[in-house]
Amino acid sequence: MDLSASVVVDRAGLDRLLGALTARGYRTIGPVVRDGAVVQRQVSSTGDLPQGWHDEQAPGHYRLHHDDDPSLFAWAVGPGSPKSEFYPARSLVWRATSSGDVMTLEQPQEDSTPVALIGSRPCDLAGLRVLDRVFAGGEVPDPHYSDRRASSFIVVAECGTPAGTCFCTSMGTGPGVADGIEAGYDLALTELTSSGEPQYLVRVGSERGAEVAEEAGGSPAKPADFAARDTVLEGAARRIERKLDASNVRRLLANNLGHPRWDDVASRCLACGNCTLVCPTCFCGGVADTTTVDGAVERHRQWNSCFDLAHSLVHTGPVRATTWSRYRQWLTHKLSTWHDQFGSSGCVGCGRCITWCPVGIDITVEVAAIAASDGAVPVYIESGGDRS
Repeated sequence: MDLSASVVVDRAGLDRLLGALTARGYRTIGPVVRDGAVVQRQVSSTGDLPQGWHDEQAPGHYRLHHDDDPSLFAWAVGPGSPKSEFYPARSLVWRATSSGDVMTLEQPQEDSTPVALIGSRPCDLAGLRVLDRVFAGGEVPDPHYSDRRASSFIVVAECGTPAGTCFCTSMGTGPGVADGIEAGYDLALTELTSSGEPQYLVRVGSERGAEVAEEAGGSPAKPADFAARDTVLEGAARRIERKLDASNVRRLLANNLGHPRWDDVASRCLACGNCTLVCPTCFCGGVADTTTVDGAVERHRQWNSCFDLAHSLVHTGPVRATTWSRYRQWLTHKLSTWHDQFGSSGCVGCGRCITWCPVGIDITVEVAAIAASDGAVPVYIESGGDRS
């Protein structure tokens, strides 16, 4: 199949697509409903996907409801993201055991099974591109991340049902994905529901994607199918109400490091780190050494958060001792100084940090509040909790 070829398949065609990936040795990971949320788990057929499930999201609010809708992708995003497949929340680095005077150091055997991600959203694909620059784009790439990413297969599902907390249109990351190899997917799906039973427009983004699409069968896509896709994406874009001025936010935050809004948000923020845990691009991590009951010592690599008081700990104490300074660090890094490090924003507009904040803090509202009184307020210097 030519890379420019597109096909339309029905649900049986999606099952053939999943079967083709399984036959190639991929561990197929897709959306399923567990414990009241759409999460990523291993799937073997379309019967595992969240048919008829819809999400309701608002600041500090997430609920699922079910109906007779035959759609498989009529939801936005859940608390998880593809990040955890390539950068696990916790992974064993080494394990040391002793027997008499002999110490044995063991490194875990890496699981070499390649992963195929099914139904990742365009904002999640943008998140992976951000992480690629962080973990694989430098002079010394992270081998664990790089190896997993290089062997992965991405089936992105364009978004027709955005959540109330989404703002991907402001960040240029959705609700659709562009054509071409540079977009970073192997296959792109668009769920078309105008004719009753859903049909799926499948666009090809790589040579291996073309091979899998050929096995899925289907019929060649017609102009009417692409027009239906445009209708889906235009409708989704119209329903996204949250906005963030991405062109101005870098300068805005850099010039307002001492703005009183940081105090206001700190009075509400719990410093729990939920926003960093659900964010598809936050990458802070650390190592933890533990002793097991049998006397072995294990070192694990695990996610960390800039909201953790110990995250900025140095010999005299934490650099950021207050909640306002830690929230400011997170938001200014995400939206402003990330540009200096990696040449892009660290935010993809998925809205997870808004939905999963226990007190409903909304970064688009916080940025707008600072913009409303933009005045390049002098920087606060934190010393023992005081400001000067």
